[in-house]
Amino acid sequence: MAVSFGKLVVRSYAPKRRAVLLTLLVLLVLFTLYGAFELGRYDAHFRVIDSVRGALATSARIRDLEAENAQQRTELEAAEVARRVDREGYKQVERSLGDMQSQIARLNQDLSFYRGLVQPESIVSVKVQQMQIVPQAAAGQFHLKFVLMQAGKPSGTVAGNFTISIDGLQQGKPISLDFERVVPNGRGSLAYSFKYFQDYEVPLQLPAGFEPTRVGVEIHTGKDASHGFRQAFVWKAQGMSVETDATNGAQAKGVLNVQAETE
Repeated sequence: MAVSFGKLVVRSYAPKRRAVLLTLLVLLVLFTLYGAFELGRYDAHFRVIDSVRGALATSARIRDLEAENAQQRTELEAAEVARRVDREGYKQVERSLGDMQSQIARLNQDLSFYRGLVQPESIVSVKVQQMQIVPQAAAGQFHLKFVLMQAGKPSGTVAGNFTISIDGLQQGKPISLDFERVVPNGRGSLAYSFKYFQDYEVPLQLPAGFEPTRVGVEIHTGKDASHGFRQAFVWKAQGMSVETDATNGAQAKGVLNVQAETE
């Protein structure tokens, strides 16, 4: 309302009322927009309660999974500890078994040595001691390390020759490989001549697929092939090999013939 007094004009102004009206208008617009938004979600089959329930269910599932994961992690750690304990136990058993086998091999070697000492009149004058099989880097290659020594009291220099054979399996069938087939240079025998003992290191090349089981050594004194001595050792690629049997003279030939007939 304006009142005119000549040139003087008075106008009324209410800023608070305008602010209130403007606020109410903005709230009305926001409420209308939110109502339209909720109407759209309702038409799309969206429910706030369902959403809250889903969020709560998801949170509960997450907590259950975390608890299950923690339990499985604990069980895995316990299984790992048990596996380490079992592995250490297996290692101790293997070490004990290896020590026992080495002791047995040493005892057998000592027994063979003392047998030779207490039988000075035996027909056997030369024997193999300390048979050792050393694997090489290439497949099928080995070195035989052993000592030839006189049995009983040495009476002078002994001389002769000896051959080596390898018994084993080829494609599941027993077979015996003679010296010419297992040494690289194809020699038929090796000569010896000593008074007390002599060390040997013989390289071997086994054919592919051959599984060795034992080593046979046949020793002849002088040039008489009928007076010989045969020893057999279990094939053992680590440590000392154990002697399995020993025969002399005609018995050695009988053993060879039986093996040939079996194969």
